[in-house]
Amino acid sequence: MSEPTGAQDRAQGTTTCPAGGSRIDDRTRELVRQLTGGDDRLTFPLARSVPFDPPPEYGRLRSLCPVAPARLHGHDAWLIAKYDDVREALINPDLSADITRPDYPLSPAGKANAAMAGSGLPSFLRMDPPVHDELRRLVTRDFMVKRVEAMRPRIQKLVDDLIDEMLAGPKPVDFLEVLASPMPNTVICWLLGVPQSDHDFFQDRTQYLFKRGVPDDVRFEKLSGLNDYIYGLVDSKKADPDLDPGADIVSRLVVEQLRTGKMDRRGVQGMAFLMLVAGHETTGNMAALGTLALLRNREQFEALGKDPSLARGAVEELLRYLTILNEANWRVAARDTLIAGHHIKEGEAVIPLTLSANRDDGHYENPDILDIQRGARDHLAFGFGIHQCLGQPLARVELQVFYETVARRIPTLDLAVPVEEVPFKTDVDIYGVHAMPVTW
Repeated sequence: MSEPTGAQDRAQGTTTCPAGGSRIDDRTRELVRQLTGGDDRLTFPLARSVPFDPPPEYGRLRSLCPVAPARLHGHDAWLIAKYDDVREALINPDLSADITRPDYPLSPAGKANAAMAGSGLPSFLRMDPPVHDELRRLVTRDFMVKRVEAMRPRIQKLVDDLIDEMLAGPKPVDFLEVLASPMPNTVICWLLGVPQSDHDFFQDRTQYLFKRGVPDDVRFEKLSGLNDYIYGLVDSKKADPDLDPGADIVSRLVVEQLRTGKMDRRGVQGMAFLMLVAGHETTGNMAALGTLALLRNREQFEALGKDPSLARGAVEELLRYLTILNEANWRVAARDTLIAGHHIKEGEAVIPLTLSANRDDGHYENPDILDIQRGARDHLAFGFGIHQCLGQPLARVELQVFYETVARRIPTLDLAVPVEEVPFKTDVDIYGVHAMPVTW
């Protein structure tokens, strides 16, 4: 790709960034220096404004430098802040999601952690086509809308049973522990064919995949135990001569892929690991944090309790408003490319900020206001393009049932502590709460 001539440079008022050759205009450079106290690049990730708002820098980036230079684990990176530009980046074929690339913007510890989680095999979320497409197709059927809609009555009974248990016990309770986390954990256990009795085991171990600052030996111990469990699950199903491939995802992968030699033991384990973590941690955090957001907007919580038809719109709005997976879409330029007309050099990281995009006032009216009747379904909380969340139909059904049932059955639900005392997950890549004491 040819670069602008020197005459064009002078006409456009640009300079060449010494940290990689990409071009940043003088106004961008000056703004970044103001935001950083003198540095030419922001250090990513930036801290959220708890409890619900994005980092305050995002709004300034959108208005003044929507493609901003940053530094990420020693890599040169570009933050993409505006809605349209983020969508463009997420479907750009020149941007790679392949975590095995040597220039992928993940720390050495992060790469080791990702490898440990999948026994050395990256998930298809961190792959490019055609391998990504082939692996994704193996489990696409399990999350089709018709199939997960058929699970709605069973999910409804589960949520009702969990609420019955909570209301029959003492208060206050930790809403995350007794309600928000058990719901998705149970559902993913159904899908994978593992006993619900292992809830505490999974709850303890999956959190270490996303938590920052955990000593390597502790992380290794926790995730190794989780890997061993899933391997045991795969082996036990493989050894079952009467295994029903229609019973659950792991059984089907064992029958159709492992026994036929199309996939080895590690491959099946890696797929099961991905389903477990993606289906448990994200939805549990959204269930708790979304409920808290509704409680802080009491009139909307009460409206939902009186009108179940608001549930679908409430889920979409809460996904947009909270965007708990802001750092799930990192990319690296596989070759020189353009994003929003900006030159991105091969090997540079690109960080599409979905949280920023979902609060872009150029796309949404009053985006910092929670409005469960907004009616917008074009948010980027599940990503966009070929890597968008495979399990989003299931997450939608779970959250629709969850929010509506909680609002209807526990209309007096409220925090048992001031919101300032709620421990938010500012130390974890998937945003949420570590605990949520409630009463009613």
